[in-house]
Amino acid sequence: MLEAVGAIDWFPIQLSFQVSVLATAVALIFGVILGWVLARLQFWGKESLDAAITLPLVLPPTVLGYYLLVLLGQRSFLGRVHEWFWGSPLTFTPAAAVVAATIHALPLMVKSVRAAFEALDPRIEDAARTLGASELRVFLTVTLPLSRRSIQAATALAFARALGDFGVTLMIAGNIPGKTQTAAVAIYDAVQAGRERDAVALVLIVSALALIFLYTTNKLSPPRT
Repeated sequence: MLEAVGAIDWFPIQLSFQVSVLATAVALIFGVILGWVLARLQFWGKESLDAAITLPLVLPPTVLGYYLLVLLGQRSFLGRVHEWFWGSPLTFTPAAAVVAATIHALPLMVKSVRAAFEALDPRIEDAARTLGASELRVFLTVTLPLSRRSIQAATALAFARALGDFGVTLMIAGNIPGKTQTAAVAIYDAVQAGRERDAVALVLIVSALALIFLYTTNKLSPPRT
């Protein structure tokens, strides 16, 4: 078993880690913003927006991947804009893998952040406002600090989810060894090719990383009262 780990191609693991870091960072930024909007603002279509954000959790990966191919492919408006600006298509690149991982990490982040914000006692924020604090200062000095543990736990969980993305990544980033082949895709490729030793080694590494981040999530989650 140790020989299998020693002989493994580490590129898929490295790429998966890099993709997951970038995807989690994007999901964290937009997750906090969207979570606050859904928790604090009242507007028409609020729950429809929440449902649309959550949709990637329940859609089959191939369906979601097809939507993204249509939305970001070379024949789409966004795809042509990206190619004009960057000089290359978005699909079947490492950037596409980041998009795929972000799509799957974002719903978890938004759901967790919204729940954390809604659990806060609004009187605490109101007290800060009566002392002259602006909405931005209330958010930065009261809302975020009090929700810190929940947001940290959600970030760890989102990272683990991004790390294991397979279906959407395969659809829009492809399976190009040394370029877009993430760990989950490399496992599938190794199984299909009968390379059991490579598959086992990758499975063990991904499982260990997932356990670490799930343990981190449990440690960071607010204690139950």
